[in-house]
Amino acid sequence: MNGSVPGGPGGEAIPSCAPGQQERRELLHVDCASHVYPDGTRGIHELCFRVYEGEIVALCGPNGAGKSTLIEHLNGLLQPSSGRVTVLGKETGGKGGAELWRFVGVVFQRSDDQLFAPTVLDDVMFGPLNLGLPPDQATRRARDALAAVGAPDLEAKMPAYLSGGQKRLVAIAGILAMDPLIIAFDEPTSDLDPVHGAVIEGIIRDLRDRRGKSVVLATHDLDLASRIADRVCLVKGGSLIADGSPREIFYNQDLLKAAGLLEPAPVRFFRDLCREYGIETTDRPLTLEEISRSPVFSRYGEGSGRKKLE
Repeated sequence: MNGSVPGGPGGEAIPSCAPGQQERRELLHVDCASHVYPDGTRGIHELCFRVYEGEIVALCGPNGAGKSTLIEHLNGLLQPSSGRVTVLGKETGGKGGAELWRFVGVVFQRSDDQLFAPTVLDDVMFGPLNLGLPPDQATRRARDALAAVGAPDLEAKMPAYLSGGQKRLVAIAGILAMDPLIIAFDEPTSDLDPVHGAVIEGIIRDLRDRRGKSVVLATHDLDLASRIADRVCLVKGGSLIADGSPREIFYNQDLLKAAGLLEPAPVRFFRDLCREYGIETTDRPLTLEEISRSPVFSRYGEGSGRKKLE
């Protein structure tokens, strides 16, 4: 299970701050952190979370579960009321913590919260300039980042006049230009049309597969998480209630119900297919492509009655 911890049958929080079992290097550790906002609202509560090198980890939960609050703790935008957050072994609120934004970049749900410069190129250059790069190097970084997200033609545009999908691309480029180890996305495909959503999904895959970045993905879109995540963490009431592989998490109906989530559409379809034809199988496909390759499709019409497929 690679260090993952299942949630309890009632969706209770899991005691998961014991040392992880991952072979990959641990980059970030949220150690029993809680955060209470000034009005008394509890954002997260004794939450434990890790990010490892070269993975996409999805934070899944309904609106108000605490996903966004957790995201803002990852590079010190928010500080925990108790507990601690460490990046590369350094505490975000401790000595040297102010520099941790260099290692963890956050792409906000509202791109307008990130874009402020007069042109796209100026906006994407802002981070590299703050890293201390000279203007010519910052310009190269910015143009490379815009090319990486497929938006080199936008550099002279004014951010205010871009479409929602274009703004999301520019916001990602602005973080990518700083070359962090971890990039955290807060609902990256929300409010996007399917075409731009697919583009963002491809960029996230590329960040892991070609650029070696670790990605944290806060989303209530379980279909997206099932397609691209290496690990899934369920968040409920500000606490982590499960941590495991997509196949472990998304085929656990009781756990998803406790978290207030529905199964990904392909999982529901596969369950319905097996139920319709009286099939029992240990297969756990997550995509329509995987379902089409499942033995269920080739054998459900053979004979009658219940079949067991190993």
